[in-house]
Parts: sequence; structure tokens; C-alpha cells
Amino acid sequence: MINAVAEDRRNALDRLATVVSEVLAPAVLVAALLLTVGWHAGDTPGVSRWWGLPGALFAAVIPLGYVLHGVRKGRLTNHHIPERAARRIPLLFGTASLIAGLLVMLALGAPREVLALLTAGGTGLAVFALVTHWWKMSIHAGVAAGTLTALTAVYGPLILIGTPLVLLGCWARVRLTAHTPAQVVAGALAGLIIAGTIFPALR
Repeated sequence: MINAVAEDRRNALDRLATVVSEVLAPAVLVAALLLTVGWHAGDTPGVSRWWGLPGALFAAVIPLGYVLHGVRKGRLTNHHIPERAARRIPLLFGTASLIAGLLVMLALGAPREVLALLTAGGTGLAVFALVTHWWKMSIHAGVAAGTLTALTAVYGPLILIGTPLVLLGCWARVRLTAHTPAQVVAGALAGLIIAGTIFPALR
């Protein structure tokens, strides 16, 4: 009976970790962040509140579509790309898509906040792509921490009440043995530093 209860608890925690990993997936957070920052940029007179939509297309939708295509073709195991060696090409593709989006939106006159966010995101992807050659740093943790940091820069320290969600996301990746504690800590620090320096400096 005790073993059965313990097994049920483990299964429940695994299911929770799986749900958290999907809800706080990088593509989900990046799209939500761009839409939110784009809406905030619309507070400026004459600026559309929907600039985050094309940003989300280039930074989240197109890269995710590339990954899902790889999964369908059997090149990738799943959309979280658990194998370190398989991550570099999708990360480089995502970086290229984001740079292309940045150039297009720059030419179209997108607001500074959105351009600054895309620049920070592109920098983050490039850093993760480089590190992935040697080590599987957690992209989930990096994007979660970067999202919280960018939103804090936009809306103020009250946003830090969302810190437990970042910690929950880090726990989920460790719980699912997708990453070690060191990998989620390093990923979170990288996301925090990049979003906390590049985005505020350019916005």
C-alpha cells in the first residue's frame, strides 16, 4: 500500500511537471511576451498595439514550425529536442528567423521596445546555440527568466511576484530529467543577464 501511494505521488508529480513544461514552453512564453510588450508599446500615440504579432511570428511560430517539421520527418525526437547534439541547428534556424524578423520590422518602423526585445532574444538564441555545442543549458529556464526580467523592465518590480513560476518551470525540467539543476540555473542566469542588459539598454 505504501509503495502504491508513493508511486501515485511520483506519477502525479511527473504529470504536473509535464503540464508545466508545456505551459511554460519557450515558444509559448516568447509569443506571449512579444504580444504583451507590443501592446505596451501601443501606449505611445500613433503606434499600433499589434506590433507584437509579426514579432511572435518570426521569433516563435516559424522556429516552432521548423522543429515540429523535424519531429514529423523523424529528425527530432520531440518538440523539446531532448538530445543536445540535435539542438544546435534548430537554435541557429531560430536565430536566423529572428534576425530576419528584426530586419523586416526595422524597415517597417516597428516601435523600439519590440525591436529591443527581438534583439535581446536573438542574442539569447545565439548564446544558447554556442553553448549547446558543449553543454545542454536549459532553454526553458532561460526564456522563463528572461521573460520575467523583460516584463519587470516594462511594468516595474511588481512583476517579480511571478518568480515562483520561473522556479516551477526549472523544477519541472529537473523533475522530468530533461536537465540537471546546474543546467537550469545556468540557463536562468543567462536569460536574466541578457534580458536584463540588452533589452533595457535598447528600449
